[in-house]
Amino acid sequence: MPVMAHARFERFFRAAAGLDVDKNDLKRFNDFVNQKLYDMLVVAEAAAKENRRDIIQPWDLPITKGLQENMHDFRDLDEELELSPILEQLTALPPLDLSLSVDAEARLPAVAGGLSMVLARALKIVEPDLKNPSSEHWQRMSRLLGLLL
Repeated sequence: MPVMAHARFERFFRAAAGLDVDKNDLKRFNDFVNQKLYDMLVVAEAAAKENRRDIIQPWDLPITKGLQENMHDFRDLDEELELSPILEQLTALPPLDLSLSVDAEARLPAVAGGLSMVLARALKIVEPDLKNPSSEHWQRMSRLLGLLL
């Protein structure tokens, strides 16, 4: 990740949850976001197939109320930090049987932003005094959010 992007993500984690992150954390973050996006796209693909469509639409994505609220909160924070262009580069699209519509693909950075907010806030909820997440924190949070997302 470029140095400028790294600095923006540091500011994001500080603003979203008061966390200090380093380069290793950003690798873990990227892995988490890409895995959760993949999981969501698998569910979206199943929904599209169930509805006998050959393309995934935005409404096929399993967006919960909580994730939707975090997507809105991310949008507000993103106006200051300008992370969406970076998230667009980080979100690797996995191979799927169905294609994404243009609108569904355009929504992925916002979903990634919402997942980012969920992750940062969840780390702080589980460990209120946490300042520097360790690899153990990231692993536990990934397992916990894997149960929910």
